[in-house]
Amino acid sequence: MKALLSKAPGGPDSLVVEEVAAPVVGPGQLKLRVRAAAVNYPDVLIIEDKYQFKPPRPFSPGGEVAGEVVEVGEGVTGWAVGDRAIAVPGWGGMAEEIVIAAASAYRLPAGRSFVDGAALLLTYATSIHALWDRGRLEAGETLLVLGAAGGVGLAAVELGKARGARVVAAVSSEDKAAAARAAGADETLVYPRGDLDREASKALAEAFKAAVGKGGADVVYDPVGGDYAEPALRAIGWEGRYLVVGFPAGIPRLPLNLTLLKSCDVCGVFWGAFAAREPAANAAHVAELFALWDAGKIAPKVSATYPLARGGEAIAALAGRSVIGKLVVEL
Repeated sequence: MKALLSKAPGGPDSLVVEEVAAPVVGPGQLKLRVRAAAVNYPDVLIIEDKYQFKPPRPFSPGGEVAGEVVEVGEGVTGWAVGDRAIAVPGWGGMAEEIVIAAASAYRLPAGRSFVDGAALLLTYATSIHALWDRGRLEAGETLLVLGAAGGVGLAAVELGKARGARVVAAVSSEDKAAAARAAGADETLVYPRGDLDREASKALAEAFKAAVGKGGADVVYDPVGGDYAEPALRAIGWEGRYLVVGFPAGIPRLPLNLTLLKSCDVCGVFWGAFAAREPAANAAHVAELFALWDAGKIAPKVSATYPLARGGEAIAALAGRSVIGKLVVEL
């Protein structure tokens, strides 16, 4: 079978497509013929050995897949050859076949494409866990979403609106602001790209405060980090919840005196660990996501697809932080 391989630490241009042996299914596992693999920020990090997981090489990036079951392992019930499935294996998805734990797979709803199915779980499951469990978002509260036109950002906007919150979307361009408004954002704010000096940081904090209103943001959803974190924290309200989701702009240092003055929480969001530790709670979230999808309240936004041979280009495009929504590699 063909696979896009990381054979040594490096950027997207270090990836190569080669023929490799097909994986062997074991007890409790499913083998999928991969039809689509979504691109996510961990793909940028994992090929450079900068992610918390470092699989042995050679390996394929692609932590989120949709495909057809071609083999069912011993002891697996409820699945048959030909069933359509989606899963988040962490890596290995940019290959023609993959073996996954049957317990981690979800049935792709009828009528949904493999491309959309591949783009659903990681972003929406992360966001629903962040907003429902860690952020305790309630109807009528104000949610500030940074990076609001990316995959997890758009998911947070849609879920915030589904929850009945007022959503303020912060983005880095007018095109991204339009995408956030199309997803339901009540207000948008365009912030500058790049490093912020002290005056620019203060100005951004004031812009955030003006956008969220006098009471401040009840919940801040931050998948960006870097110099944007402190200005967003300064715009949080009394007993607000600041959700730490990701760091494509760098790992920030927050002045903890602000948490005291605002009596606010800084909450880490690690969906993968949550799903492993609390599978029943995660399954309930996924069921809710399917219901919201059926109701038209959420929908994956795929802005471009790539063939397997150009998977490295897709990862490079995401690393450039110019992508709106999700990118998907089709096989």
